[in-house]
Amino acid sequence: MSEAIKNRYEFVILFDVENGNPNGDPDAGNLPRIDPESGYGIVTDVCLKRKIRNYVATVKDPDYSQDITEGEQGYKIYIKEDVPLNRSDAMAYKYLGLDDKSIKDAKKKDPDIDLKVRDFMCRNFFDIRTFGAVMTTFVKAALNCGQVRGPVQLGFARSIDPIISQDITITRVAITTEKDAEDKKTEMGRKNIVPYALYRAEGYISANLAKKVTGFSEDDLELLWQAIINMFEIDHSAARGKMAVRELIVFKHSTELGDCPAYKLFDAVKVNKVEDVVYPRKYQDYVVDIDKGMIPETVEVSRKI
Repeated sequence: MSEAIKNRYEFVILFDVENGNPNGDPDAGNLPRIDPESGYGIVTDVCLKRKIRNYVATVKDPDYSQDITEGEQGYKIYIKEDVPLNRSDAMAYKYLGLDDKSIKDAKKKDPDIDLKVRDFMCRNFFDIRTFGAVMTTFVKAALNCGQVRGPVQLGFARSIDPIISQDITITRVAITTEKDAEDKKTEMGRKNIVPYALYRAEGYISANLAKKVTGFSEDDLELLWQAIINMFEIDHSAARGKMAVRELIVFKHSTELGDCPAYKLFDAVKVNKVEDVVYPRKYQDYVVDIDKGMIPETVEVSRKI
């Protein structure tokens, strides 16, 4: 693996949805998430991280193996569907030759044993190295891999304009039970979609945390950009409709701690509707501009799509 990153970054992701539900709210009958006061659509950071994790797992560990010696080393995914966290935690103890009985003695002999366990998890799990994790499962008192604050943080995505959730009635010819087959030939259902919405998410990458804690590297950074750009390409479904990342705007500072506050860089990215467009229905109904005058000369700007 390459060395830890030396520059701070901020980034803006612009992605859209057409005739789909980008992120259902289980507390509202799985309707698209909406800010009730403003009507703007919301996609959670957890939703976006899940798609990034899935992409990395597909590219680097397609067999989803739980053996750290299989697949490309250093790119396991800690938070997976149907995989208990303590199963992954146990990998570190197995690697270091520890168990419930020997861990207390090992800590007395080696005060740095907790750091060794934590570093093992950071080296072998991409999402821990990137987003951090709480690795205290409490299933067994001794099984504790610590807590890691990741250098990469994402905020909620919010739509550029208020959205409307459209409730569509659908029918199906598949009958659920034998009794239903006697009484009816079709069944009714409902589907909630957003006709169109462009969403904006903002993120931060701390070189300081990468250096001191997780070792998030230049190779990891390139994989992260690749995963963000392609995160919807391996996740298409009828429920989510047509989703795509339209643009990834990256701000690279010249130093580890940065050259200016993040909000100034985010404010420089302006997304507006094209004149005379009332109801946007495609990405071309928007114009994305970057005000270079608001950005220090020491900050490098790149548009990856």
